[in-house]
Amino acid sequence: MMAIIGTHPGGQDGAYSPDASVDEASVYRKVTWRIVPFLMLCYVVAYLDRVNVGFAKLQMLNDLKFSDTVFGLGAGVFFIGYFLFEVPSNVLLHKVGARRWIARIMISWGIISAAFMFVSTPFTFYVMRFLLGLAEAGFFPGIILYLTYWFPAQRRARMVCTFMTAIPLAGLIGGPLSGWIMESFAGVYGYSGWQWMFVLEAAPAVILGIVVLLYLDDGIRPAKWLNEGEKRLLEANIEKEARTKVAHPSLRAMFADPRVWLMALIYFCCVMGQYGLTFWLPTLIKTAGITGVLNIGMFTAIPYAVAVVTMLYMGRSSDKNGERRWHLVIPLLLGAIGLIGSALAGTTNTALAIVFLSIAAAGVLSSAPLFWSLPTAFLHGVAAAAGIAAINSVGNLAGFVSPFLIGAIKDMTQSTDIALYMLAGVLVAGAVIVMSIPARLVNR
Repeated sequence: MMAIIGTHPGGQDGAYSPDASVDEASVYRKVTWRIVPFLMLCYVVAYLDRVNVGFAKLQMLNDLKFSDTVFGLGAGVFFIGYFLFEVPSNVLLHKVGARRWIARIMISWGIISAAFMFVSTPFTFYVMRFLLGLAEAGFFPGIILYLTYWFPAQRRARMVCTFMTAIPLAGLIGGPLSGWIMESFAGVYGYSGWQWMFVLEAAPAVILGIVVLLYLDDGIRPAKWLNEGEKRLLEANIEKEARTKVAHPSLRAMFADPRVWLMALIYFCCVMGQYGLTFWLPTLIKTAGITGVLNIGMFTAIPYAVAVVTMLYMGRSSDKNGERRWHLVIPLLLGAIGLIGSALAGTTNTALAIVFLSIAAAGVLSSAPLFWSLPTAFLHGVAAAAGIAAINSVGNLAGFVSPFLIGAIKDMTQSTDIALYMLAGVLVAGAVIVMSIPARLVNR
């Protein structure tokens, strides 16, 4: 059984009563500039620490004598730890507050990420990746949940897309940075360039974790930088949306809702493409004919730059038109076209391969943030905390499957082409599933 959310105990008919003299657009602009750039910065650091192993691979495999299969499995093991702790982490965030829990996540993953410089065997590589996933679990779904505390559905796609431009920004910044560190610090104090990269790119996570405690607020009411009229307006909009949602009376009811698992399946398809691309992009750039870690780093910035522009445009368009399904289907299909095109271009045409990889990045990386406007349109309260985490954790199992399969296929065939065709097929399947969702459920 599911029950309609009741009204809040305050204001007329149980609802919040906003101050009519407060300008809504200026309030949301104020909120956006206060929290979204900071959250983006945190996610840039998080994503960089998650996927910089793809750059480390360019030196690490030779130094440690790892195969592509070992690398792919190690890259994917991250998501096993992530999967196991995702739901309890997000429920704890909802209970203890975003500020303390996000700080805990960032400080612990920064310490673990730095410790990667001591990896020497496949077993230690697997263990450290597992622990990194365990430490970071709850960060991304926690931020998605946190944004629902501030922004109603009609503003959320744009905010999530803006926040998630941190992914291509991490690549845009991290590619050249990682290449420069690995080239410039190689041999310093007897350590390899990839070891220095892990240490130097982990330090910002610990620093930002401390800043979170001082800067972030748990929600609207504790925010001292808002006046009472602004708080009431924001609360009224969140309360109004809450009254239109259907709440699950228990976590068991939420987990029994087939819509939640359909969402998880769609997100699985999105993530297959996302991590297939982000973990292997340096290798794909190298396959396209680019040599030298610094040059590879510079060229990886191109697809990520295209993705930033695409994500911002699609998020704005989705909110402006109040349309969610086609705004997800089109990026999924673009991602498939880009992956197929890059495989066909191969090593024969470097420029064409980069163009298709840019199309793939634009589609694949835009699909994930646009996806989150679907489940947040009908999940609410504790069910939203658990539901978002469950969808994210199940979907992110693709982060284990995708890099492992690509590595295994590359070892067997000495080519990534078949793997790219497989990822394209998954993205097309995801687009088909999206169109099975009733528009009235998600178009808000």
